[in-house]
Amino acid sequence: MRADTDLRPAPTAAPDGVPSPAPPASRRRANAPRRPLWQEKPSLFGLSAKTITIVVISILVLYPFLAVLGTSLSSEAEIAQHGGLVLWPAHPTLAAYRMIFTGSVVTRAVVVSLAITLAGTALSLLITVPMAYALAQKRLVGRRFFLMTALFTMMFNPGIIANFLLVSNLGLSNSYWSLILPSLVSAFNLVILRSFFMGLPQELYDSASIDGAGDLRMMLQLAIPLSKGVIAVVTLFTAVGYWNEWFNALLYLNDSTKWPLAYVLRFYVDSGQSLVPPAVTADAGIAPQAVSMATVVVSVVPIVLLYPFLQRYFTRGVLTGAIKG
Repeated sequence: MRADTDLRPAPTAAPDGVPSPAPPASRRRANAPRRPLWQEKPSLFGLSAKTITIVVISILVLYPFLAVLGTSLSSEAEIAQHGGLVLWPAHPTLAAYRMIFTGSVVTRAVVVSLAITLAGTALSLLITVPMAYALAQKRLVGRRFFLMTALFTMMFNPGIIANFLLVSNLGLSNSYWSLILPSLVSAFNLVILRSFFMGLPQELYDSASIDGAGDLRMMLQLAIPLSKGVIAVVTLFTAVGYWNEWFNALLYLNDSTKWPLAYVLRFYVDSGQSLVPPAVTADAGIAPQAVSMATVVVSVVPIVLLYPFLQRYFTRGVLTGAIKG
């Protein structure tokens, strides 16, 4: 007798009472629902095509980086021998890096970029995180108005002239604040943080409120520790934006001693001038191309070093913050 708890389907019986045999495996595979093409097991040809495509794309992506790094480590004679770009230097030297860090315009520009990036990122987080936390609270009076005001700036840009007049009338021209304040609050980052805060369980806030915690304490000891991932991603976005800042320097800075690194690179590339006087590089046996490539490496390395430490937060931080709310 079949047990009541056995929910497996009973074998179909033939008219004469004999159970019918199971269909062969080939027929079961033929009757199985067909999976989409992208879920099928790749054939040998498809696997080879994917491998070749990935290898070609990787070479195309890595070649410019290797050429820049190799040229920056090459001597003047080696660069002249290879026509301007060296992929793999035979005798690598750090002479170009020593030159740009010995009191040249690049050294000052690196210091300016570091200061702007650190100060701008810290101030931006100091304002954006409390704003996002407040906009995530449903009991905030006028929450929809403040949110729509922030989103309006993301959809409708006032334009270069309006921004230039605003900064000039505030007396910020030719000061470092003209590089920091216009980019202080990003509506995109604000929306990401607000969405993440809204995804936190309301029961946590209610429990903390019953224990006597105020909004400031709940934000500092509850919301921020649970949002380390999305805050790390927003920090990286903000830091990259300030590190690569050059357009505001073009608009507002007349003093060349205040130029950040990105604008120094852009200026010398556009003008075709050498970052270091040709007489200095000739005396030291260093090619001007090596100095330029070393400056490019210096501008890229800090951001590249940040990505491995924050990469694990990208999926959890950005996707979760973008979907919820």
